[in-house]
Amino acid sequence: MQTRKKYIFLTFFASWLLLFFFGGDKLRRFSFFSGRKGEARRNWPHWTDRSLLKSFADPEELQSDGDPSLPSPRERRAARLSVYKNSRCRMETCFDFSRCEKHGFKVFTYPRERDQPLSESYGKILASVERSRYYTPNPEEACLFILSIDTLDRDHLSSQYVHNVDEKIRGFPLWNGGRNHLIFNLYSGTWPNYTEDLGFDIGQAMLAKASFYTESFRPGFDISIPLFSKDHPQRGGEKGWLYQDSIPPKKKYLLVFKGKRYLTGIGSGTRNALHHIHNGQDIVSLTTCKHGKDWQKHKDTRCDKDNVDYEKFDYQELLHNSTFCIVPRGRRLGSFRFLEALQAACVPVLLSDGWELPFAEAIDWGKAAVVGSERLLLQIPSAVRCIHPERVLAFQQQTQFLWDAYFSSVDKIVHTTLEIIKDRLLPHRSRSRFLWNTPPGGLLALPDFSTHLGDFPFYYLQHGSSPSEKFTAFIRAISPASSFSQPILRLIQAVSASQYCAQILVLWSCEKPPPPSGKWPQTTVPLNVIQGRGKLSDRFFPYVAIQTDAVLSLDEHTSLSTSEVDFAFVVWRSFPERIVGFPARSHFWDPEQRHWGYTSRWTNELSIVLTAAAFYHRYYHSLFTEYLPAGLRELADGLAACEDILMNVLVAAVTKLPPIKVTQRKQHKETVPQQVECKDGDVGTPSTGREQSPSPPRSPPAQVKGTVAGGRRFSQQQDCLNQLVDWFGYMPLVSSQLRLDPVLFKDQVSVLRKKYPRLEKP
Repeated sequence: MQTRKKYIFLTFFASWLLLFFFGGDKLRRFSFFSGRKGEARRNWPHWTDRSLLKSFADPEELQSDGDPSLPSPRERRAARLSVYKNSRCRMETCFDFSRCEKHGFKVFTYPRERDQPLSESYGKILASVERSRYYTPNPEEACLFILSIDTLDRDHLSSQYVHNVDEKIRGFPLWNGGRNHLIFNLYSGTWPNYTEDLGFDIGQAMLAKASFYTESFRPGFDISIPLFSKDHPQRGGEKGWLYQDSIPPKKKYLLVFKGKRYLTGIGSGTRNALHHIHNGQDIVSLTTCKHGKDWQKHKDTRCDKDNVDYEKFDYQELLHNSTFCIVPRGRRLGSFRFLEALQAACVPVLLSDGWELPFAEAIDWGKAAVVGSERLLLQIPSAVRCIHPERVLAFQQQTQFLWDAYFSSVDKIVHTTLEIIKDRLLPHRSRSRFLWNTPPGGLLALPDFSTHLGDFPFYYLQHGSSPSEKFTAFIRAISPASSFSQPILRLIQAVSASQYCAQILVLWSCEKPPPPSGKWPQTTVPLNVIQGRGKLSDRFFPYVAIQTDAVLSLDEHTSLSTSEVDFAFVVWRSFPERIVGFPARSHFWDPEQRHWGYTSRWTNELSIVLTAAAFYHRYYHSLFTEYLPAGLRELADGLAACEDILMNVLVAAVTKLPPIKVTQRKQHKETVPQQVECKDGDVGTPSTGREQSPSPPRSPPAQVKGTVAGGRRFSQQQDCLNQLVDWFGYMPLVSSQLRLDPVLFKDQVSVLRKKYPRLEKP
């Protein structure tokens, strides 16, 4: 009996212990604990020994949500649903793909009304669309529509706020509930909550928006764009502060911030806490509350001291001399300093929870920015100190690439937006993230050409491959059949004798028919004739017949030997992304005329290699025809030798590198003979003799006809160059003092030891 009582007691005691250890937390929730229920706070961590932890904020502040005026999650969700009534829109459900089938991806902008207000920034966006290769003035051809109503600033308190947008867009016959429409927006909502309310129903339209919340962003449908100022350049833009492939010196500061501090309202929490990480040495975090009309009414105890410290440092100097730049949220998630940091090669440290980063669908921001958390601000200094210097350098170089490729101008921001949408239409022919995040970038890597990396001239090193070992000779012929010239016959024989020649294509650019096949010289490689359309730009059309990576572009009167061709091709295979050739030209800035000049005089610099005798990659044919707008190709067709300049400008804009000049025989002269019996406007503008830069005539008037013609030709070339600079927004050409010769070229050694001995023969 005693033993039984003992077992019962032990069982009861063990059960009580188990209940205490495993159910005690639930017991405390019963009603007899209700007296403490009213005092219960949020489940915030409580430290066992607060004396060991330095306090940066009052415990009451930590337990609250901050400013009582801030919207609750429920309020934010309700505001979002009021704006995004079609929050489940995807390309498959809210986009009509059939509109894009007949004419491809074409974009139409609504006509602008006379009295309709238009901000400077929105005017730039519309101009960028109309400058793009996708623009069409015909709405019947359009796949995508863009409103002419300015929707950038939807802050009710802004002077640029456009009223009654709903009424206006419902009156558009093409609106169709917003289907196949793209709406641009930089500012949404207003004081004090700054919700994403646009003030009108966007329907099924896509939204290209700055400061996008991830909870509002519709993946694969909307596009997040950067916040940019009204002074952001239309095209071109300033270069990044770090030279390409260079290593910056060690910066004075590790981490910096200088900007406004909000005393109340949304966005104030993060900026009010930034002073905690300031040490005045390698970390400089400066804020000022001296902004707005009523700042003195709301200023706190730190304002006066902060304002004094704020004036001690120059913002541009901090950008130039810091490795990392803090980019905290403002009233909205985006900030101007995001683009400022990218340009300055100052690695952005983002403190903006919930921000859908610009073009994140395509750009890998993990390679160019540090994404932090607003709640973990105090960990940021130690986190950036732990980043290895090699990775910091990679971050800095990637910021420069992204700035130059996608963000330095409004044109690039808008064109990137359009290219991302176009990629969605044909996913199987879209750009990979590698193409978007590797130079020269997604805008210059056309998926219509190929989606295979080995087909482009930029990625041979990353892909571990080399360009093909053969080339296609592409000869432009302009002489009529009745005077079939001997130079082209000698040129065909010299080129076909090259061990690297795969085929010869003759572009026949005269209306008279080409000679019969029996009159062409017999060659060991295939020779085919292509009928041109009588335009100068025909030579850069992406003909299907060109199958090799390398193209040797030639004019019919070019004089080259087989050795010259062989050596130039070997050089090109080492530099497949560049133009490699013989006749060189250069550009210069004329301070008196205040425009760019073009010269053929022999100098110690070159920036252009004429495509009358040059190797380049066949991809540039596709880029010339499909990437450039029709207006530039028409410019090249209307001015003498403008197509040469345009191709060089295009390749320099893509590679940021100069062309390469190779050895040519001393007697080599580029001549452009008189064109016979071809109608005006045909390819091959008449010219006499060797081109020379314009200069005052030194001979009697009866003997200067050629000089006058040459001067007129150079005048057109300079006009072409300056119009191209205006379109690109900057001068893309890069000067070089390099010429490549064979190793033993003209050395005093036996001819038998030289690989290209014929290069030295007259």
